[in-house]
Amino acid sequence: MKILTLYKHAPYKLHRPAQLSRSLSTTKLFINGEFIESQAADHIEVRNPATQQVVTRVPQSTMQELDEAARSASMAFREWRRTSVLSRQRKMLDLQHAIRAHMDQLATSIVNEQGKVFSDAKGDVMRGLQVVEDMANITHYMQGNKLEVSSDMDTYSIREPLGVVAGICPFNFPAMIPLWMFPVALATGNTCVLKPSERDPGAAMLLARLCNDVGIPPGVLNIVHGAHDTVNFLTSDSRIRAVSFVGGDRAGKYIYERATQHGKRCQANLGAKNHAIVLPDANKEHALNAISGAAFGAAGQRCMALSVAVFVGKAQDWVPELVTRAQQLRVDGGFEADADLGPMITPEALQRAKLLIQSASDEGARLLLDGRDIKVPKYPHGNFLGPTIIDQATTQMQCYQEEIFGPVLTCIHVDTLDQALDLVNANRYGNGASIFTRSGASARKFQSEVEAGQVGINVPIPVPLPMFSFTGNKGSFLGDTNFYGRSGVNFYTQLKTVTSLWRKQDADDRQATVHMPTIH
Repeated sequence: MKILTLYKHAPYKLHRPAQLSRSLSTTKLFINGEFIESQAADHIEVRNPATQQVVTRVPQSTMQELDEAARSASMAFREWRRTSVLSRQRKMLDLQHAIRAHMDQLATSIVNEQGKVFSDAKGDVMRGLQVVEDMANITHYMQGNKLEVSSDMDTYSIREPLGVVAGICPFNFPAMIPLWMFPVALATGNTCVLKPSERDPGAAMLLARLCNDVGIPPGVLNIVHGAHDTVNFLTSDSRIRAVSFVGGDRAGKYIYERATQHGKRCQANLGAKNHAIVLPDANKEHALNAISGAAFGAAGQRCMALSVAVFVGKAQDWVPELVTRAQQLRVDGGFEADADLGPMITPEALQRAKLLIQSASDEGARLLLDGRDIKVPKYPHGNFLGPTIIDQATTQMQCYQEEIFGPVLTCIHVDTLDQALDLVNANRYGNGASIFTRSGASARKFQSEVEAGQVGINVPIPVPLPMFSFTGNKGSFLGDTNFYGRSGVNFYTQLKTVTSLWRKQDADDRQATVHMPTIH
């Protein structure tokens, strides 16, 4: 049995066909507009995180299948690039309508494979849908510039697609992250080879079916599966011009370095440690409710989850009330009524989070709320971790230094806003940071001095809507151009600049003469 360990929530167990039940479905590949069975010898089991039941098995695509996906995308690009921008805009309008009509089906797949509660799974789809809707504005995004630089001479820019691009997706947003990638790529005239997470590929496969339904031509979108071998192919094949990745530090650095070494553009969203500064003048009820939802929602498995709360001065007296709010959150299966958060993705991810919680206690922090022993009677085998609050932590502790990626909030106390800002800015990550205050001056100071790429003022998870772009920085991002919005369009296109001379005196439509021609 092979063990693959590229991703931090590995190991993945790959099974030979003889080890698998013949009645168990296998996730198909989507190549050249067709759903096909892989000829792979190795498969990865996808288990429902709440029950441990095997939902499907995901193939490690063969080299021949990967090559066929890239070939299909390369061939399709020849025609797709010549499709008018209005035609591509129409496909985005049709796709957003199809996604909206199938939102419950997509969310159901996410609950079964990823474990989110149903309402949060629908939110996953909705945030991706908004990117598709924004791509209906592609006619504006693709406009170039023109200037008459001299008499009868014009210089103008044309925005053109790159060619075949690849997307490598994480487990935590099975619909949203694919929709950050392939709609922007397709709307700008590229073709795409997408690799959804091996943990939860179902939503991406449903999106592929919807692309077929709305008439996106064969080969324009292709979906392959796997782990190491697939990643290595996508980051090295000469037909692929650019790679988009969202996920953890280890995989992201590997993918970025390998892709750029092979001459490709690469944008890579990595880990995060998102902070919220709470000032004593904040609206207490709003701040505590916002922090609770941002820290524990989606079982903390968001790249923009709030993982550190920095209480300034007397605001530290509010921590016990935060504990009370966290205790009221219901941990349950994703389809259960009133569930607030579901299970973590794998037993390995759960065990890792538990070890980091224990390290906090060992290093002298206080566990005000310990969710490690939570019991969910209906789902005794689920990967459940209850909301956990670590208080009086320091920046040297392991629970602060590492991204826990679970429903765990680390609380730190400081005396002043300046100290809080210094603490936030010293962290190696730069995805997001927030402040809770009623002071416009404090908010202005925070906005000006904080180094995170996405800033919230009385907003706990400041993820921009698609008319802007996702702008994480520092150790949370590798590359030069961010995801979606204008930055996303820039990533998937290149500029061509034309200088042309058409002299007015060369025009041959001058007024006709009726005089007798003469020869001089």
